[in-house]
Parts: sequence; C-alpha cells; structure tokens
Amino acid sequence: MEIQEIKAVIEGVLFATGDAVSVEKLMEVAECEKDDILKAADELGKDYESADRGIALVKLEDKLQLCTKTELYPYLQKIAKNKREYSLTDVQLETLSIVAYKQPVTKLQIENIRGVNSDHAVNRLVEFGLVKELGRLEAPGRPLLFGTTDDFLRAFGVDSLDDLPEIAPEHVEEFREEAEEEAEERLNVGV
Repeated sequence: MEIQEIKAVIEGVLFATGDAVSVEKLMEVAECEKDDILKAADELGKDYESADRGIALVKLEDKLQLCTKTELYPYLQKIAKNKREYSLTDVQLETLSIVAYKQPVTKLQIENIRGVNSDHAVNRLVEFGLVKELGRLEAPGRPLLFGTTDDFLRAFGVDSLDDLPEIAPEHVEEFREEAEEEAEERLNVGV
C-alpha cells in the first residue's frame, strides 16, 4: 500500500472513531508495517500544520487522534451547548502530580504522600477525565489503582508521560523538608 493510501486510511479511521487509536490497531487495519504508519502519520500531521487547516493530528503515547486546533477553541465554545470549564485547585493539582509521577497508584499511597485524605481530589480528577481507574492492586482489600488519561496528556500538552518534566534532586530535598515540617506541625497541633 502506498503512503498516500495509508494516510487516507489513518485519516478515515481517526475521523470515524473520533477517539485516539493505537498505532498497532492502525497497522492491523491498513495491513502494513509500523514504519509505514509512522511515516504516513508524520506526513499527515505536516499536512494539518498548514495555517488554513482546522484540525491537527496529535500523538498520545502510542496512539494517534484528530483534534481541533487549540486556536479555534473560542469558535467551538460559541456553539457548545454544555460549555464545561473547570479549574484545578492546589489540592487537585498536587494529587494529579502524584498520580502522574507515581502511577499506577492507590488512594492510600496518595494519602501517605500528601498526609491527608484525598478521596475528594481523586474523585474530582476522575470526574474531570484527567485520572482513571486502572484496575485493582493484588493486595488485601484489593484497592483501586489510578493513572492518568489521554485527556491529561492533551490538557498539559505532552505526547507521553516520558515528556513530563523531571524533578530536580534539589527540589526533592526541599519537598522532603517541607513534608517533615508539615508533619511536625500536625503533631504539635494534635498535642
């Protein structure tokens, strides 16, 4: 199959599904090799980069998806019936960063890191579509495991979890000291 045909297959499948599709699934559908899919996707992405196009091809981990270009969001908001805006609180951002860097992670593990109950924050992040249940931990009580979603990657403008910024070692020490101070303050307040 020629690259032009593969581009058409990718475009048609992504348009019809409206969701992210794995490269592996596209290989199966187009009956071609991974390199062919990646080359065709790269060319298709460049086609969409043109200023007169309204959509973009985004890569999310090992998946591809067609999305509206971000600069067109104001126009979409004009026709959207249920305009859904949300902002993340500091608690939710803190919880989300723990999930992003430690996934798969349980609520108890999140709470051990934060030092407080995190049920509400995790539930809101699931509601916002930034976090999802990944399954259950093989341990007593079989607690739920949580991880980030493709919507998380889109919202933060990263293609993969590997693209998340690394935490500098000096910051890790600062965070540890702050956590110890907070724990000590809690103990003193409780006394």
